[in-house]
Amino acid sequence: MSQQNLALRVTADLVLDARDLEEVFVRAPGPGGQNVNKVATAVQLRFALERSQALSDAVRERLRRLAGKRVTANGWLLIDAHRHRTQARNRDDARTRLADLVRRAAQPPKARKPTRPTRASKERRLEAKRVRGQLKQARSRGREE
Repeated sequence: MSQQNLALRVTADLVLDARDLEEVFVRAPGPGGQNVNKVATAVQLRFALERSQALSDAVRERLRRLAGKRVTANGWLLIDAHRHRTQARNRDDARTRLADLVRRAAQPPKARKPTRPTRASKERRLEAKRVRGQLKQARSRGREE
């Protein structure tokens, strides 16, 4: 496992510590010609979600929910990048995807403002119920004959 010394800046005031990031270079899946079995261009970026001091508990929980199956049982968030042919572009892609995910988790959800139905919407709903009831009544009258 190679550990990079570069911290990851997510926002102006949120920086992920380099000690919480690990990068592993592996061979990429899929077709690739003669080079595919020799060069490890795919990147597996691992982020220590549970031990990171940069995240608050609320952001950590939202990030865990957003990441879904990418979070392991022991608290690591895994991002696999193998879209590009070079190690450097895959590395940048993985770091960008992690930053985007953390940025989305850092935004608190908008609070729902409770609203009440308008008079017109209540009247439309009741009128639709009346029409539906009349339709059903008309069907049942037809069967009795």
